[in-house]
Formats: sequence, C-alpha cells, structure tokens
Amino acid sequence: MQRVFVLGLLYLGMLLVQPLGAGGHGSEALLAFGFLILAAYTSGELADSWRLPRIVGYLIAGVVFGPSALGIVSTEATTELAPVGSLAIALIAFLAGAELRWSEVRERGRAITRILTAELTLTFLALAGLLVLMRAHVPFLAGEPLATVVGFGLLFASIAVVHSPAVTMALLAETRARGPVARTTLGVVLVSDVVVIVLFSGALALARTLVPPSSADIAAVSLGGVVWELGGALLVGALLGGAVALYLRLVRRQLVLFVILVAFFGAEVARLAHVEALLTLLVAGFVTENVSRQSDGEALRHAVERSGAPVFVVFFALAGASMVLGDVVKVWPLVIPLVVVRAAGIWGGSRLGARWAGMPASTGRHVWMGLISQAGVAIGLATVIAEVYP
Repeated sequence: MQRVFVLGLLYLGMLLVQPLGAGGHGSEALLAFGFLILAAYTSGELADSWRLPRIVGYLIAGVVFGPSALGIVSTEATTELAPVGSLAIALIAFLAGAELRWSEVRERGRAITRILTAELTLTFLALAGLLVLMRAHVPFLAGEPLATVVGFGLLFASIAVVHSPAVTMALLAETRARGPVARTTLGVVLVSDVVVIVLFSGALALARTLVPPSSADIAAVSLGGVVWELGGALLVGALLGGAVALYLRLVRRQLVLFVILVAFFGAEVARLAHVEALLTLLVAGFVTENVSRQSDGEALRHAVERSGAPVFVVFFALAGASMVLGDVVKVWPLVIPLVVVRAAGIWGGSRLGARWAGMPASTGRHVWMGLISQAGVAIGLATVIAEVYP
C-alpha cells in the first residue's frame, strides 16, 4: 500500500507541476522523464513485491502514465526522449555481449545450435501455417491468391520468430542468474539475431518470386541494406571492442562514465554507418570481454551492471509509454492466436532441441521462457517489408 500511495502522490504532484513545463517555463520532456523514472521504479518495486519481474512494473507504469491512458507522458515527450531509449538499448546490448566468453560459446555451441534449429524451424512453420489457415480473417491476405498468401505468410513468420536479447538480458541482470539455463538462453538469443537475418533474406527472395513487387529496385536496395546492417555491424563492433580493450589495458579509470560514453558513441557510429546498433554493441562487448585480461573484463562488467538498474527503468518505461493501446485492441482477434501459436512453437521447439543436444531435462524444459519476448530487429525487418510491398 505504501508504494501505491507513493504512486498517487507522484501523479498528483505531476498534475500540479506539469502546466509549468507546458507553459514554456521548463522542458516538458525532461519533466516527464523525471516523473517516469520515479513512477516506473516504484511500480517495479510493487511488481517485485507480487513476485513479478520488475520490468513488468516498468512497462505497466509506462502504459498507465503514457498517452494511451492518463497522458502524463505525452506523445511529444516520448518522441523527444527516443535518444534516451536508444542509449539504454546500447548499454543493454554491450552488457549482453560482455557476458559471453568464447570458451562458453564453444562449450555450449552444440546445444545452442540444436535448440535454435529446432525452435526456429517449428515456430516458423507453425506461424506460416496458421496464417494460411486464417487467411480469410487476415486483412492483408483475405481474398488473395494462394501464392500471395504463402509468400506473405512466410515473410510474416520470418519476422515473428525473432527474439529480444534486450528483454532477456534485463531479466538475467535482475535475477543475477548465472546457471546453465541462463547461459544457454543468452547464447540462443544472441545467435538468433544473426540467423533470423539470413532466414528473412531467404523468405524475402522467395516472396519476391511468388509475388513480384511493383519495383524490383526497391527490393534489391532493401535486401542489400539488410546484408550491410549485419556485416557492417560485425566490423564496427569488432573495432569498437578492440578500442575499449585497449583503454582498459592502458587507462582503466572512471569505468561507469566510460561505459556510458562507449554506448553513446557506438550507437551514434552505428546510426551514421547505417548498421544494426544492437548487434554492433553486442559484438563490441563480446570482443572486449574476450581480448581483455580477466581482471579488466570483470571490472568493466561490474561498471556496466552498476548502471544497469536505471537503464532498464528508462528503456522499459519508455517502451510502455510508446504503446498505442487503441491500435492493439483493434487487432486482438488476430494477435491472440499468433501469440499462442508462437509461444507453443518456442516451447516445443526448445524442449525438442534440448533433448536433441542431450542436455539435462531440468535445463531443457526452462530455456523457452527466455525466448518468448520480441522487439528490436523485428521492427527493422517489418520496415523492409513495408518498403518492398507498400
């Protein structure tokens, strides 16, 4: 009740102060940002007291106080605060990469490969099949020829199988999980980003054959852009990771501030180079961890983890505030079956892959929980489809 009371006081205080920012006496976006951090942190503590992950509380706070509900955080404020969310993603990605050592990847490579193969294959086929069966109820497939239904069904499925390393990393950081389930899950979600790009490229090529777009040039440019986003991210990330490792060896001071600077610089370089920022920072963290001395890597990881809590609050609160509930409600009849089938595919595929890899049953039956979340890369791939098939 104490936390609910604090949320109420924050809300009433914001109602009193907000007109000052809107009237030009201060920055409305910064005011909303400060409120959102406090409200989201309190909601996270409330969720924790109910034995729920804190990030659920952060998301709910963003939704409740965002434009779709109480409107304390306006649409304009979420737009102005978008760079803050990007910085948070960069920090999360760098931390995720820094958690992986090459020796672990080699040790768990067989399990990661087999779980990913079984899980992606089963989920992809289940979602594509569901869209074909439900084509009469899907707005962009109703009344279309079978070739169009199959082509678009494959494209949709190739995006729907994407995971979210950011969410998985946040949960692992919150729970401080370091066991076989946590390490295997992290490996699967990181490798899956690369695999899904290849899967999407193949699905797009097949869809273009079944349903030729109005302009082949647009498709070629978009597909080439996807390939560069992947390859360029590996190159830029490796260079950035090498530079960070050199700093750790020669300087190793003010690491918390330095990590924030690395995340900001890496995200900006990725934007200018038109490469995938998440993958760039993942690779940078991985390279840093594996070419640095063990003591340097541990010091850097601890510095990132110390800044982790406020980063997760910012990222997930802004994600919740950016949701448009009205649009979500309109597509519930289509979304619910897709979510259920996707979850079932991930559950069944990961268990099958774990058994195929000979993992202990106690580990294999829990990995699927870290693969359910989805964000990031999926949005970028959806944008490519929008360009090819307006």
